[in-house]
Amino acid sequence: MRKKNFAFAVAVLIVFCAQPLIAQELTPEEQLGKLIFFDQSLSIRNNQSCAACHAPNVGWTGPIPGVNKAGAVYFGSVRTRFGNRKPPASAYAGDSPVLYQEADRTWVGGMFWDGRATGWTLGDPLAEQAQGPFLNPLEQALPAANYVVDRVCASKYSDLFKSVCGDDICDDVPAAYECIARSIAAYERSSEVSQFGSKYDAYLAGQATLTEQEALGLELFEGKAMCSACHISTGERPLFTDFTYDNLGVPRNPQNPFYFEPEWNPDGLLWVDAGLGGFLKSAGYPPEVYDLEWGKQKVPTLRNVDKRPGRGFVKAYGHNGYFKSLKTIVNFYNTRDVKPVCLDPFTTEKDAMAQGCWPVSEVAANVNTDELGDLGLTPEEEDAIVAFMTTLSDGFIP
Repeated sequence: MRKKNFAFAVAVLIVFCAQPLIAQELTPEEQLGKLIFFDQSLSIRNNQSCAACHAPNVGWTGPIPGVNKAGAVYFGSVRTRFGNRKPPASAYAGDSPVLYQEADRTWVGGMFWDGRATGWTLGDPLAEQAQGPFLNPLEQALPAANYVVDRVCASKYSDLFKSVCGDDICDDVPAAYECIARSIAAYERSSEVSQFGSKYDAYLAGQATLTEQEALGLELFEGKAMCSACHISTGERPLFTDFTYDNLGVPRNPQNPFYFEPEWNPDGLLWVDAGLGGFLKSAGYPPEVYDLEWGKQKVPTLRNVDKRPGRGFVKAYGHNGYFKSLKTIVNFYNTRDVKPVCLDPFTTEKDAMAQGCWPVSEVAANVNTDELGDLGLTPEEEDAIVAFMTTLSDGFIP
């Protein structure tokens, strides 16, 4: 992000994160998690909370349109540091299982785009994920868990913390840090965050009717477009994910600021996001395991995929935020293997659409060619799928 836009971006962030939430009755643990989730003091410069990258009025993901329009990767508490992927939604993640491998060698579960919050330690990937950003130097950047615990113990809600976690909890840093994480996970699972309050939920309950275009989109979603192969849409309360990993062939995002952070990315423009495969390699798995997962990212939920403060608000899609609209990413799914390859692998989405091409995949291995790339959808069918996805935003009133 350029310096001239920085002050505006921070102002926008503060406004968006201050938006009121729908009043819900929370348990003490959920209320504690909420207070921690919105606490800016739990960062090295007292200026960044979890909500900085997971704001409610945009579906619990990145809330700054100027960031989303470009690299889509958010700055941390130290504002000159950026992560390497766009923030995934923090809602509807509570059912993700502990990372495991099925008999067919498919990996399922875990948290983060690359699955590194496995759940192998706490038995809950969502709670393990909550521990990560506090200590990540590119995010909230606190030096160690005791710094987080000390600040929570000195907070205005310290009495609630002790009530939920134990009177002597501040004397036991590992136990306190675990309770902090589990409280955040409890809030993210609560009906205030994971509301199941969309038009589609009302439709399933017989309280709303889909338009003709939305109904066609649902039919295509579950049929010709094969979206539901990974974004499961059936059941009483579908989550629109199967918690697996996929390489969709997404191009590099040339505006990703991580390319230009030599302190954290010595590879520069040669850096490649290896996703799950990269994590498995770092975890000590042999090449015959991690090679098959190279470049795969976790399948995100599509709930709230179009939730935004207004029609002109730009959201980003894909693990690196390459796509700037649902229309464009649906077109990519439809035509990835049909359009010619752009000459420049760092072609932006806007230029690719103008040139009628797609850049090469960031990772060439393991690209899914069975369920996307040449779907044969018409422009009208693409629009219908987009229309259906707009029914997945919470806040619908029958």
